[in-house]
Amino acid sequence: MSLFRKIFGSSNLASDEEKETEFSKPFTENTTAIDELFIHNFKKNGGKFLYCENIKEIKEQFENILEENDWFESDVLCYDPALYGMLDDNKLTYSKTTNPKFLFANCENLIADEGSILFSSKQVKQHKPNELPENIIVLGKTSQIIGEKTDGLSAIKRKYITDYPTNITTIKYFQKVQEEDFTQYGSSAKNLYLLLLEDL
Repeated sequence: MSLFRKIFGSSNLASDEEKETEFSKPFTENTTAIDELFIHNFKKNGGKFLYCENIKEIKEQFENILEENDWFESDVLCYDPALYGMLDDNKLTYSKTTNPKFLFANCENLIADEGSILFSSKQVKQHKPNELPENIIVLGKTSQIIGEKTDGLSAIKRKYITDYPTNITTIKYFQKVQEEDFTQYGSSAKNLYLLLLEDL
């Protein structure tokens, strides 16, 4: 049985109160599994996390996000042909648009120690984080969770032997800060949903 099934029991998210108690203890790399560390830090950064056991649940959760935000029949920024089917099923336009409602993308890796998402030019072309839409839906897999950013760079080198991507970047902040926070200087907060597919 996977860790996520133990934590969540099913694809439905636990209530906010239950989540708080699950992750209220301090996390350290020595005492916490890497996937738990990622979930804790990702949610701490303001990310919205949806665990899915299979492709059917991915599609259902994707539709739930569209309904929640009234994004049906909208323009979407998406560079991955493997994702076009889900966009077609929901009557979403993914041509190069000047004002897309959201970015729909895969990612390179999920970085546990900072709860961030690692992208490259394969997902976002040459866009800098502040040039991307404010809303982002990411399709990730449990096998993509790694410890640190340096592990992500190593994984990219192994994955792309000849066609090495450029514009390697992370997005870490998923909500606007309430007060001035110098650690977020120069970064742009995104409203980010992570559809995490169990593939281990």
